[in-house]
Amino acid sequence: MNIFNTKTFKGKTGAALIFTAAAALSACGSSSDTDSSASSDDSQETVSSGDTVSTTTDGYSYAVVDTNQSSCYSSATGGSSNCSGAGHDADYAGNQPDYTVSEDGLTVTDNVTGLIWQQSSDSNADGELNYSDKLYQVEALSYCDNLTLAGREDWRLPSVKEAYSLILFSGKDASNYQGVDTSTLVPFIASEFDWAFGDIFTSEGINAGDRIIDAQYATTSLYVSTTMQGDSTMFGVNYIDGRIKGYPADFKEYYVRCVTANEEYGVNQFTDNGDLTISDSATGLMWQQNDSDSVNWDQAVLTCENAATASYENWRLPNAKELHTLLDYSRSPDTSNSAAVDPLFNASSFVNEEGVTDWGYYWSSTSHVDNNGEGRSAAYVSFGRALGYMNSTVMDVHGAGAQRSNSKSSVADEPGAQSVSGVNGTFYSKGPQGDILRLDNKVRCVRNIAS
Repeated sequence: MNIFNTKTFKGKTGAALIFTAAAALSACGSSSDTDSSASSDDSQETVSSGDTVSTTTDGYSYAVVDTNQSSCYSSATGGSSNCSGAGHDADYAGNQPDYTVSEDGLTVTDNVTGLIWQQSSDSNADGELNYSDKLYQVEALSYCDNLTLAGREDWRLPSVKEAYSLILFSGKDASNYQGVDTSTLVPFIASEFDWAFGDIFTSEGINAGDRIIDAQYATTSLYVSTTMQGDSTMFGVNYIDGRIKGYPADFKEYYVRCVTANEEYGVNQFTDNGDLTISDSATGLMWQQNDSDSVNWDQAVLTCENAATASYENWRLPNAKELHTLLDYSRSPDTSNSAAVDPLFNASSFVNEEGVTDWGYYWSSTSHVDNNGEGRSAAYVSFGRALGYMNSTVMDVHGAGAQRSNSKSSVADEPGAQSVSGVNGTFYSKGPQGDILRLDNKVRCVRNIAS
């Protein structure tokens, strides 16, 4: 696709930066073939030197917006503090969130990614944001395809990578909130947008079975495998609890926010550098080709702070949004017998709690702060099955490609955790879907190519 528009973006320093969207980005490496069942905007592709793609901040077509996390959090107490070289998310400043609301208030431009968004999720335009605005995934696709807004007709339902670009980890997880006053809650999305909570009742007064955190947004990204007991699954982004999970594609309704512009967003351009590193010229990030093990989150942070792969000494544990860029949603343990990552990367397998070959959860440097402002947990991304323990059965409850969280230092002591005797010994699970908790998550370090 050729895009020849010239756009003005506001950089994080406040200066106006002019980028030409027709700038060609050459990719020197190769990438895996994509599964034909995967959405094109989720696939990992190499863009040849003859193609042109839209560019964003610093000329990157897949620029990553920073998580907006400004404090470091103790693994033991969850208390916050200023960062001073600890290697946590807040120690590193990326592309700071930068949004412009249109004069008519109908759209919001993300000046980092080049994506343009609907400002409101009020899909039925009744002036209220509630359960009646939710749509089934197939309805959400049609709604965005047929939307005419702000003089544009090229709206689309976002991929999970596009939808996740909006998440900000300055939010607080409302999962354990027992109140009814949602004005006290801090969402995982910028104030330039509206946001929705789950509604206990529909507009007809029928009990919808929602919780306050049932505020998942629909995407085009369908799981190439299935979850639970063979359910067709869509990956949804939740801006109230700060997670990505796989949800029923056919029998659950979701909020909707349509997007337009930068159709290349979410498409990687990987190069094998031949020195155990992989560069992504779409994001401007360089990755370790191999992963490593950890015993807990603090050790994962130190592993990357002390890494010297290919003689570089500025490796770090990636934040949740950087880590998420590596996901290849056309792959899964059950369909490609691999992790959900491009095969240029080496992903170590293991025998999971069910007793089958699987691939790991990977730690991010991002703390997942609860509604009390404590950050004992950290976000991780599941490149293997996102397992849960339900009805005395271990199963893939949220899909390879989920982003969840658990304790940084002791899953056994995590509030609500339950111990289970499995084939590999005792493991711990938590929550309505019995999310299986792990302390020894995998590690893959990152650095900026330009640094």
